[in-house]
Amino acid sequence: MSDLSDFPITRKWPAQHPDRIQLYSLPTPNGVKVSAMLEETGLQYEPHLVSFDTNDQMSPEFLSLNPNNKIPAIIDPNGPGGKPLALFESGAILLYLADKTGQFIPRDDAGRYETIQWLMFQMGGIGPMFGQVGFFHKFAGREYEDKRPRDRYVAESRRLLNVLEGRLEGRAWIMGDQYTIADMAIFPWVRNLVGFYGAGELVGIANFPNVTRALNEFVARPAVTRAIDIPRRG
Repeated sequence: MSDLSDFPITRKWPAQHPDRIQLYSLPTPNGVKVSAMLEETGLQYEPHLVSFDTNDQMSPEFLSLNPNNKIPAIIDPNGPGGKPLALFESGAILLYLADKTGQFIPRDDAGRYETIQWLMFQMGGIGPMFGQVGFFHKFAGREYEDKRPRDRYVAESRRLLNVLEGRLEGRAWIMGDQYTIADMAIFPWVRNLVGFYGAGELVGIANFPNVTRALNEFVARPAVTRAIDIPRRG
């Protein structure tokens, strides 16, 4: 039986199955990335809901695992060398789980680094820019009379969508026929942009048929269908 008592976060979210990966998350785009990967790989895990409504992410217990107070974060009781490993940052977690299982990342070096390249494209571009569109279109920023900030992020989001559109021309997925962690990173954010943020018309999503086609195929995957509600909100 694994002992996770050295991790303060387990005092707030006790592990019922300490031999499984402990997932601390919320079904936002970054959370869905990791839930989808866990569901796709079949790794055993135990999800714990980190509620933003009650500022769980600011609790001392959560900050002990991720001082950057963002979800998701994990503890793998069977990390490298058989020792527990704690990780935060969704991109790092995806890459770790891909290496742990040997799944959803090409085995050859060139393909591996190309996949990581597109993972970084999401982390550095799509996530921050789409998130800003959400702020200025759906949340507090929509009340700003000056629409120049919103329009700046909308324009940049369109540019990023155009990059994706070109990449997906003649390809089923970002890396071709192989579905990878790059897709798991990118498409939860596209889904959020046109769904939860309601910004599909604003960014002209109809002008990106390859992106729309891949998004529809992504959300139709059984593992993704499950992941979008993990951890389940109470």
